[in-house]
Amino acid sequence: MRHLARGKKFGLKRGPRRAFMRILVNNLVSHGKITTTETRAKEIRKFAERMVTYGKQKNLAGLRLLLQHLPKSAAYKVYNEIAPRYAERKGGYTRIIKQAKPRVHDASKMATIQFV
Repeated sequence: MRHLARGKKFGLKRGPRRAFMRILVNNLVSHGKITTTETRAKEIRKFAERMVTYGKQKNLAGLRLLLQHLPKSAAYKVYNEIAPRYAERKGGYTRIIKQAKPRVHDASKMATIQFV
């Protein structure tokens, strides 16, 4: 049963799954947008928007939370560049655009996730 179970497992245990999400969000922060499967994009959205909210706090606690969840370069980029862009925005910092063509080898639905 999935009572109160949140999020997708992606066939991974907890530690590798967290590392996987961390890597994907790091790539999103570094490049501004990434193309991945729809389910991955939907999971990344939760994590990435929380990171921007931490950066919007503009205090030491927010920076430490970012450093706890992201690599140093990505955390500082969120804190200094990305979060100030959304200072007036209440939420919804990312956009998911579904792609028309599925992935070639397994026909997975693809999507692009980017910052608004």
